[in-house]
Amino acid sequence: MNSEKLLIVGCGDIGRRLADQLKAAPYQVTGVRRQPPGDDPELRYLAADTGDRAALEAVVQEGFDVVVVTLTPAERSDEGYRRAYVQGCTNLVEALHRQGRPPRLLVYVSSTSVYGQQSGEWVDENSATEPTRVSARRLLEAEQVIINSGFEHCIVRLSGIYGPGRDRLIEQVRQGRASLSSRYTNRIHADDAAGVIAHLIERHRKGEPIDKLYLANDNEPAPMAEVVNWLAMHLHIHNARFAAEQNPSGHKRCDNRRLRATGYVFRYPTYKAGYSALLGIQDPEQTLPVEK
Repeated sequence: MNSEKLLIVGCGDIGRRLADQLKAAPYQVTGVRRQPPGDDPELRYLAADTGDRAALEAVVQEGFDVVVVTLTPAERSDEGYRRAYVQGCTNLVEALHRQGRPPRLLVYVSSTSVYGQQSGEWVDENSATEPTRVSARRLLEAEQVIINSGFEHCIVRLSGIYGPGRDRLIEQVRQGRASLSSRYTNRIHADDAAGVIAHLIERHRKGEPIDKLYLANDNEPAPMAEVVNWLAMHLHIHNARFAAEQNPSGHKRCDNRRLRATGYVFRYPTYKAGYSALLGIQDPEQTLPVEK
């Protein structure tokens, strides 16, 4: 079987998991980072900053069949988001055009934060995007760069990622600092985040149809209070007194039916399944109330 060349621009945790999930498929994977990690026998790394046009051109000149873009800003400011998301995508698209050999698929990893709904409404790929956060507005601008690139593309909007090394909520619960909020939270395990991208890339390679846009989150958005309650019970923190949320922000529920219609099967279809794997829980359906 002939192998394809796949480039992951901004190859962090999700990129590394994606490369791992594609090991059995016919891909030669290259990861690009500002500062690549040490030797990795299973993944070739190249050093480049997406703000450096010449460096990007040098990377893409060898030609890649698939390009996955998953960028992280160097600083959390409007200018940092603009440089990482908008300018980074612009530089990449221009470099790909100058290279002369278009990729068969360009995948951009975005976020469900681009939705600005405030009252727990269900949102899907056709819902209005009116983000309130600066970072989300820049993500939406970057999506438009990809859409206007002229390349065959797919945008994947991930919801809140958790998993190994992404245990902020667990630590907040342990420390009694989590909030018993009624707002809905949308989550996806890191393995499923990578799994969704791998699944769509493979569908496209096999000639199976994929859409230009997908929401990627698990099957059951849940109120934050429910998630905190469940975690606290399984962490044996039954006497903790969690605070009610102050100045709650807007929230929504993300509908993943378009993604599931492609045949993707979640490894962790609910937060209970995902956190059970993280915590070694044998009976994820057991529930007890936490004292407020």
